[in-house]
Amino acid sequence: MIIIDGPAELSGELRVQGAKNSALPLLAAALLCKGQTVLHNCPDLSDVNTALAILEQLGCRCRREGHDLTVDSAMTSWEIPEELMRGMRSSIVFLGAMLARCGRARLCFPGGCELGPRPIDLHLSSLRRLGVNIDESGGWLDCSAPQGIQGAYVSLAFPSVGATENLILAAVCGTGTTIIANAAREPEICDLCEYLNRCGGRIYGAGESCVIVDGVKELFGCEHRVMPDRIAAVTYMAAAAVTGGNVTLRDVDNTHILPMLAPFEESGCEVRQLGGCLNIMAPRRLGAVRHIRTMPYPGFPTDAQPVVMSMAAVGRGASVFVENIFENRYRHADGLSRMGASVKVEGKVAVVEGVERLTGASVEAADLRGGAALVVAGLAAEGVTRVGAAEHIRRGYEGLCGCLADLGARIRETEL
Repeated sequence: MIIIDGPAELSGELRVQGAKNSALPLLAAALLCKGQTVLHNCPDLSDVNTALAILEQLGCRCRREGHDLTVDSAMTSWEIPEELMRGMRSSIVFLGAMLARCGRARLCFPGGCELGPRPIDLHLSSLRRLGVNIDESGGWLDCSAPQGIQGAYVSLAFPSVGATENLILAAVCGTGTTIIANAAREPEICDLCEYLNRCGGRIYGAGESCVIVDGVKELFGCEHRVMPDRIAAVTYMAAAAVTGGNVTLRDVDNTHILPMLAPFEESGCEVRQLGGCLNIMAPRRLGAVRHIRTMPYPGFPTDAQPVVMSMAAVGRGASVFVENIFENRYRHADGLSRMGASVKVEGKVAVVEGVERLTGASVEAADLRGGAALVVAGLAAEGVTRVGAAEHIRRGYEGLCGCLADLGARIRETEL
């Protein structure tokens, strides 16, 4: 449980962690590379620990020293136990890498936050285009590529980040050329391709809607720095905003933040960007964030929607949210309402009428980003807020309580 005694005005400097959503596919990619891979700036998160456990189950040797992770990819198994697959939804990204490395993979359907139906059909149909045989039975996937991965043209029905990553990982050591149309364009895709190219891959067009992968015979491990976490950055920006704070974030890639700036500027915050730093100065009372519509990159990310809703909850006026990615992404709305927010949800639309103040309450984190939103709201609320199920938050934020405490929040985490 996370306990917050609010309100508090945040101020100071904070270093932004490495990106969870980049570290996980990078660890899967390390499976493909001979020798050692060293990932710098790798966050210490429960999801990262699950990925390391998967690598070790497959025969790799992993070692952490601070934020540096070393992986020796000596693969001896092609099966991932159910308890590890159920630990996080991103575990499915290991499928493409395993098929590329040894032509076999056996795993069950992934777990993770309950954000509504997130079928992996797109992953499976796309991999079948590359010559992969997939047998689905009893919740398990038995996959094989008897002729190896064969280059092909694959057009994705939706620019899925996970499906794009799986295709790249499968095709990078395949035969011939793979063309991925309507590919995801997220910065995490670019980070993955930069690493693979540094290891000897030949991938073109990362960050564009068409990615071309020319298969190579083998890859060799290298050193790579994980990109900054843009969702963690926007979370701390929201925390500063709801408290009328003045916070500087270091180790930020400002180009990644641009699609998320509009609600901060609309609500009256002054955001200044210089090099790898970002400073946000918030007014005493936020304005409305007006209209947020979540979309694939370079649109507004679904992962940032919950923390921005916490801003809207204390803003002056009405804000409208349209969630186009996950149907259960509004599960934090009940917790905000318990704290005194005015939130009305109808299908994929949520209307938030800002209130002058929130009141501390006991709430529950239903998922990673929703849990972070409740913590942000607790920073602005009068009295004590208790956020249960904090293990969800630890999946994506390294030392969240310590970072916020360094900025002046009265916050702590305790075991039940």
